[in-house]
Amino acid sequence: MKNISNSQLNESVNMPTYNRSTLKTRIVHLGFGAFHRAHQALYTNEVAQKADSDWGICEISLFSSEKIISSLKEQDHLYTVAEKGAQSTQVKIIACITESMHPKFNGIEAVIEKMAEPQVAIVSMTITEKGYCIDPATGLLDKNNELVISDIKNPAQPKSALGYIVQALKLRRDRGINPFTVMSCDNVQGNGHVAKAAILEFTQLLDTKLATWIEQNVTFPCTMVDRIVPAATEQTLSEITNLIGVEDPCGIACEPFRQWVIEDNFVAGRPEWDIAGAEFVDDVVPFEEMKLRMLNGSHSFLAYLGYLGGFEHISDTMTDLSYRKAAFDMMMQAQAPSLTMPEGADLESYAALLINRFENPSLKHQTWQIAMDGSQKIPQRMGGSLRFHLEQGSDFKWLALGIAGWMRFISGVDEQGNDIDVRDPMATMLREICDSHGLNTSVVPALLSIESIFASEIGQNVQVINAVKNAYQSLLNNGAKATVAAL
Repeated sequence: MKNISNSQLNESVNMPTYNRSTLKTRIVHLGFGAFHRAHQALYTNEVAQKADSDWGICEISLFSSEKIISSLKEQDHLYTVAEKGAQSTQVKIIACITESMHPKFNGIEAVIEKMAEPQVAIVSMTITEKGYCIDPATGLLDKNNELVISDIKNPAQPKSALGYIVQALKLRRDRGINPFTVMSCDNVQGNGHVAKAAILEFTQLLDTKLATWIEQNVTFPCTMVDRIVPAATEQTLSEITNLIGVEDPCGIACEPFRQWVIEDNFVAGRPEWDIAGAEFVDDVVPFEEMKLRMLNGSHSFLAYLGYLGGFEHISDTMTDLSYRKAAFDMMMQAQAPSLTMPEGADLESYAALLINRFENPSLKHQTWQIAMDGSQKIPQRMGGSLRFHLEQGSDFKWLALGIAGWMRFISGVDEQGNDIDVRDPMATMLREICDSHGLNTSVVPALLSIESIFASEIGQNVQVINAVKNAYQSLLNNGAKATVAAL
């Protein structure tokens, strides 16, 4: 069968020219999803292209994605990234992956053994917020999580990412092998701190001495990652086939913009990602807050209100001047004032850049896709800035409407009476609350009282309840488009 590894590709494709045989598996990555393919793997590929680097990646999918791992193996671990600008598309072949694994193909023990190999210096992750098994309200390990319960009962046969990492670190300690760095690349606030807290608390339940060893020897750098990478569709894959000349089921399309800010805290070395454009810093937090609130917060705002307003893609919302202005005002009036940035940071230019990124018509980033998992996203994207405005006594109407948009979305029925496919870890609970109240503002305090999403000082604040109620009532009376226009 013709594929990337054995075919003559179109001349416009950027093929790597480095010697792949010099690469070693020095990074094990958990979660071979769209974002990782277009971000960390691409940076690592560019380091190999620009420098004498031996940093290769073993890709591991722990849950689904058996098909994509099979496809990756079949094409010699090569795949395509198409960077789609408004005017042109640049196509790159990524070649820094040395091997790939899946528990269903290789077995759990083999995956753990791979992570325990002495040359592995970094275990990185894109496992989404859910993968950390954390209670969003407390920031602590959710001991009632099914994966956690299973892994504590049977630690040698882990199911969670935490369980795999802890077993691999245990093997390394027992064998006298130096530990690896655990690097989260998820869009989670303080992702390194979250990973560390989850892993240490998990390990405490198993082996207190191992927990102490991990705390003393393993580093957990925080990272801020940014690139818009829509989920691949049949249309995406068809476009990639046309661009390169053969099919690539692992191919992914993304925007040209990318950003990676990394806390320089690695216990066993790291690639020179900075030569590919990454930025190593002492403190990631200001950059992370900027991105979570300004980009991700406005993205969620546009996802809920855009979907309800009949817009299929984020770029479609930008064709409506009211949505465009509301998104910019959300960034500058609601989010930017709540940030504490290093000297020289220009938040207005950043907001303008984000609007340009949102309007890129080449990216078909679905409002429905971004609207997923809202219960996990809202605390980070809107909670901190909402708390700031309550303390300052300043206007937070954009945040109130964003939250009301989420509440209206999770009711499961759109403005035309059609069903909405609500995807969320708390979907059952949320649906029960919505169904018991119907499309009525009485649902607002009920949803705000869920402390795993809204801390009590927010969810029980009369100002917040009233502001969200008013916004929700406007969505019922006037619809999303008119409500956004009224901002």
